[in-house]
Amino acid sequence: MSSHEQQARTLVEALPYIQKFTGKTIVVKYGGNAMISPELSKAVMSDIILLSLVGIRVVMVHGGGPDINAMLKKIGKESKFVDGLRYTDEETMEVVQSVLCGKVNKNLVAQINRLGGQAIGLCGMDGALFQAKCLNEKYGLVGEITGVNPEPVENALMTGYIPVVSTVAQGVDADTAYNINADTAAAKLAAALQAEKLILLTDVRGLLSDPHDEDTLIHVVHAFDVPSLIANGTITGGMIPKIECCVDAIAAGVERVHILDGRIPHSILIELLSDAGIGTMLKKED
Repeated sequence: MSSHEQQARTLVEALPYIQKFTGKTIVVKYGGNAMISPELSKAVMSDIILLSLVGIRVVMVHGGGPDINAMLKKIGKESKFVDGLRYTDEETMEVVQSVLCGKVNKNLVAQINRLGGQAIGLCGMDGALFQAKCLNEKYGLVGEITGVNPEPVENALMTGYIPVVSTVAQGVDADTAYNINADTAAAKLAAALQAEKLILLTDVRGLLSDPHDEDTLIHVVHAFDVPSLIANGTITGGMIPKIECCVDAIAAGVERVHILDGRIPHSILIELLSDAGIGTMLKKED
């Protein structure tokens, strides 16, 4: 088959998916290698622009761990982690807020705009998008989300913008901003927007039955299987909170959650607009 025919076939294959998702909301949590490598980053941005041009309402939620680490290093402050969460004192919180809501957020917005998309940056304080209270004193200013006001995101989508959301929340129990986990924030926002899909870009193929063997990808997981997969050690370590927030999103009405390999260029398009499902999909039941 000629490459032209192949291209046409790919576009024809995409049509029913475009028809299915046009007008629907999809939340993409952007992080990991996809964020660090310029070519992967460009692939993610162009995927998001393409989806938005075919009428899919795409929302991007991002963290920015490496940038925060770099800035803390610059000011001579050590990054400290407690149970895998960044210990956030007041000085660290200032850095988190300025890096996430400022540098990282605006760079992503500019990148989408430069590639011909229309993006607008929001952080959790804008319109009290994310409200949070202190999760636990031992983590410092790390917040637990108590409320989501999706209106600023809805308004941006309605006027044709791609909202790019950084995960810093407004404190409801104290006059402070809180650092919140980006996976959790994306899941809560997807639920509040009644999104069709939540996509988490990670640095692994998806959920593996043998963590050391990438060929043991589990393609579909039902939400009710998760407790037994945690109990038997299939889901371990940092994958546990990731999967748990996926289950919460599904319980709150998000149809499907996908854990995708952000190291594969255009993994979002391949997952959404082709017959080839990649990564791990979580759903309620058949």
